[in-house]
Amino acid sequence: MPLDFPFLYETLTTLLGGIPLTLQLALLSMVAGTFLAFGLALMRVSGNWWLDCPAQFYIFVFRGTPLLVQVYIIYYGLSQFPSLRHSVLWPFLREAYWCAIIALALNTAAYSAEIIRGGLLSVPAGQVEAARACGMSKLLLFRRIVLPLALRQMLPAYSNEIILMVKSTALASTITLMEITGIAAKLISESYRPVEVFVCAGATYLAINFFVARLFAGIETLMSPERRNLPASTSEKQEECHV
Repeated sequence: MPLDFPFLYETLTTLLGGIPLTLQLALLSMVAGTFLAFGLALMRVSGNWWLDCPAQFYIFVFRGTPLLVQVYIIYYGLSQFPSLRHSVLWPFLREAYWCAIIALALNTAAYSAEIIRGGLLSVPAGQVEAARACGMSKLLLFRRIVLPLALRQMLPAYSNEIILMVKSTALASTITLMEITGIAAKLISESYRPVEVFVCAGATYLAINFFVARLFAGIETLMSPERRNLPASTSEKQEECHV
C-alpha cells in the first residue's frame, strides 16, 4: 500500500500541538519527583531504621505496581473520599492535569531515589575522609565533594529515567488529557488509520527523546573532564611520555 504523504504530514502537524502538554507533564513531574526522591534517598542512607523502612516501603509499592494503576487510583479513587472532596486540595485533585502530574511524580520518585542513593554510595570513602581531615564541615563536604561525584555517577541512569518519564506521559491520555497520545487516539477515531497515526506519534516521541539524550550526553561530557577531547599538543606530549 503506497504511503499517503499528505495524511502523514497532516497527522504530524496535528500531533505537534500535543508536545507542549507532554513536555509540561514530564518536566513538572520530574522536578517534583526529584525533590521527593532526594528526601527518600537521604532516608535510605541515613542508617536510621525508622527513616529507612518507610522509604523502602514507599519505593517497593511504587516500583512494584503499574503506573497506569497509580494514575487510576489518584484520578478515580481519591474522589471516593468525601473528606477530600471538601478539602482545599479538591480544586487540584479533581483536575486530570494535576492528577497526572502527581501520579508521574510519585512514580518517578521511587525510581530516582534508588538512582540517587546509588550515586551517594558510590563516592569513595577515601575522598570523604580526606575532606574531613582538611576540616570541611558536613555541609561543605556534601556540596563540594559528595554531591559533584554522586551527580557524575548517577547522571546516565537519571537521563534514562527522564526518557522513560517522557514516554510514560502517554498514560495521561487515559484520563482525558490531550497530549501526543491523546491527540493520536482522537485522530484514529476520526480516520480509522491506526498504523499511520501511531507511526507518526512514535516518531514524535523519538524526536523528543533524541534531544533529551543529546542534552544529557553534553552534560555528562561537561561534568567528566576525561571525556573531553584533548588538544593536539596535549595528546602529542602524552604520547611522547609513553614513548
